[in-house]
Amino acid sequence: MNLSFFNLALAGYLLAGIFYFIQNIFRKKLFAKFAALLLLLGFTFHTLYIIIRWREAGHFPAVGMYEALVFSLWAVALVYFILKKAYQLEFLKIPLSLLAAIGLAYASTLDQSLKPLMPALKSNWLVIHVSSYCLSYGALLLSFISSAMYLFFSPKKNASTADKLDSLSYKLVLFAFPFLTLGLTTGAVWAKKAWGNYWSWDPKETFALTTWLIYALYLHLRLTKNWQGRKSALLNLIGFFCVLFTFFGVNYLFKGLHSYL
Repeated sequence: MNLSFFNLALAGYLLAGIFYFIQNIFRKKLFAKFAALLLLLGFTFHTLYIIIRWREAGHFPAVGMYEALVFSLWAVALVYFILKKAYQLEFLKIPLSLLAAIGLAYASTLDQSLKPLMPALKSNWLVIHVSSYCLSYGALLLSFISSAMYLFFSPKKNASTADKLDSLSYKLVLFAFPFLTLGLTTGAVWAKKAWGNYWSWDPKETFALTTWLIYALYLHLRLTKNWQGRKSALLNLIGFFCVLFTFFGVNYLFKGLHSYL
């Protein structure tokens, strides 16, 4: 298929990250405005590519590692634009731009061929299940970046910035958790319809549940034990490493019902 929009999206994200970095050095508003425009263009081209891929594939484009990664990266950018003003996500513009570019560059090395859907995947649950997970993973990636930056900008170095990043990490997990829960529950309902069981302890199911439990613990400790700062950030990082293993590692290390990914 035509990869023009894919390449334009990659270029937009990469140039946005570069110009945001330059703006941080020279403090010129013009660079920031240009970078913001490039980021928006990158997201627009990314959206157009997904729409075209959907039309050409004839199914929701989130099946297989290539499509899942491209769609997940789009979801990260979507969450950023939705929450940018409400959550003051300006801290994340450089890592978001560069990670989106690196992610698409990696995706370009994967198998991009269009394949027919397996019979079990021909369901409306595909859109709900995958979209829920991708939105949650998008917010959790941004939360992970916030926690990593918090550990770098420790309260001893910059208390004000560290406090904002700690609060931002928590807000993003709060946003992500309902979508994470929806992804898990719709997956169980869909599994019952497709394979006859709500739960089969498939490796991806198991690690998806582990991820959910880690973030449930994170929220529980924040809300009831007033866990903040370093301990909270470290638990958040552990949670996202589990997300990464669920998304990537399980597919390469284990065989199961989700091996088609």
